[in-house]
Amino acid sequence: MSALDSEQLETKVIAWRREIHAHPELGFQEHRTSALVERELTAAGIDTMRMVTTGVVGTIKGTRPGKTLLLRADMDALPLDERSGESFSSTSPGVMHACGHDAHTAMLLGAAVSLAAQRDRIAGTIKFVFQPAEEGPGGAKPMIDAGVLENPRVDAAVMIHVLPLLETGVVGWRTGPMMASADEFRLEIGGRGGHAAAPHLGVDTIPVAAEIVGALQRITSREVDPLENVVLSIGTIHGGQRSNIIADRTELTGTVRCLNETVRTSIPQRIERIARGVCAAHGARCTLHYEMGYPSVQNDTRLVNLIADVLREAPDITRLVELPAPRMGAEDFAYFAQAVPGCMLRLGVAPPGERDPAMLHAAEFRLDERALRTGVSVFRELALRLPAIV
Repeated sequence: MSALDSEQLETKVIAWRREIHAHPELGFQEHRTSALVERELTAAGIDTMRMVTTGVVGTIKGTRPGKTLLLRADMDALPLDERSGESFSSTSPGVMHACGHDAHTAMLLGAAVSLAAQRDRIAGTIKFVFQPAEEGPGGAKPMIDAGVLENPRVDAAVMIHVLPLLETGVVGWRTGPMMASADEFRLEIGGRGGHAAAPHLGVDTIPVAAEIVGALQRITSREVDPLENVVLSIGTIHGGQRSNIIADRTELTGTVRCLNETVRTSIPQRIERIARGVCAAHGARCTLHYEMGYPSVQNDTRLVNLIADVLREAPDITRLVELPAPRMGAEDFAYFAQAVPGCMLRLGVAPPGERDPAMLHAAEFRLDERALRTGVSVFRELALRLPAIV
C-alpha cells in the first residue's frame, strides 16, 4: 500500500479477501460477494449500480476533466473441492476460489474505497467494475450489452490477474496477444452396430474415432503456420455399450485455443473436413457441433506503454517485467479489450519459499497475501494518472 493508504485499509483488504474466499460462489450466483462489495462502496460514499443480476459497478467522478477508465475485477469461483490448507478455506463443498478472483475483488475494492475521499486528485471518471461469471458462462459480454461502457463512454479498460509463476509483488505486462481464445466442439460419429465376433458386418465407430483423434492433431503440426499458437485438445471420448457389441455411436469433445483470430475462424472447417474424410474412408458418418467461446485477449500497444510508464514510478511494486509470451488460457476480459483499448496485467503471488507453487485452478492453490498491497497500489496509480493521459 502507498503512503496515502493506512495499515487499517490493508487489514480490511485482507479481511475482505478471506471472507470472499471462505464463501465462494459460482457464476451469476455471487449474491453474498456482490452484497459485500455494495456495502463497502456505499459506506465509502461511492455511487453503485447493479448489472446482470450480480454485477456491481461503482463510479467515482473526479473534480478535474479527463477520460473515463474502467478497472475490472471478476468475482466468481470454480466447482472444485479446496485442499489448500488455509485457515479460511471454502465453507461451501465443491466450490473454491482457485483462480484468485477473491483477491482481484478485494484489491479493486480497496483501491476504490481509498480513492473515494480523494476525488480532487482524480481527472475524469473511474468505473470500478465487479464482474460475475468469468469462469463461465461469461459475465463481461452481458455487462457490455447492458451498457457498462456507456454513460460516460469508457476510453480504456484495465484488469489484473494473479499468477503464481511470478514472485510476490512483481507485475507483468506485454503488448499484443495476452491470452488465447477458447472454443469447444462436439463430434458425433455414427456407424453400424453388430456382434463383436463379426466386425465386418458393422461399422465400428471406436477405431474411427481413434483415427480422427490422431488426424486432428495434424491441424496444428501440419496445417497451421508453426509461428502461430494453436492448441487442439480432445477432452472426452464416449462410445459403446458393452465389450461384445460393435459401437454404432462414439462422441468426441474438445477445445481449441488460438491467439490469431483469423486462424481461429479457420479451425471448424478444418476439423469437419478431416473428420468427414476419415469417416468416409470407413463407411461412417459424423456431425460437428462447434461453439465459439471467448475471443483472445489483445493488449493495446499504446495503452500498455502508458501503463508501463505509470507503474515504473508506482510504490509497492517489487519489479515490473515484460512477459516473454502470452498464455493459452482464456479470459472474458477479451470482450472489453475488443470494444475499447484494453490491458491485462499479471500480478505475482507465489508464496515465499515455494519452489513449485500450485497453479491456478488447482485444489491446492494458495497465494501470498502480501501481493494484495501491490494490487491495490497498481489500481490506485492507474486511477490517479491514466485518465489524464490516455
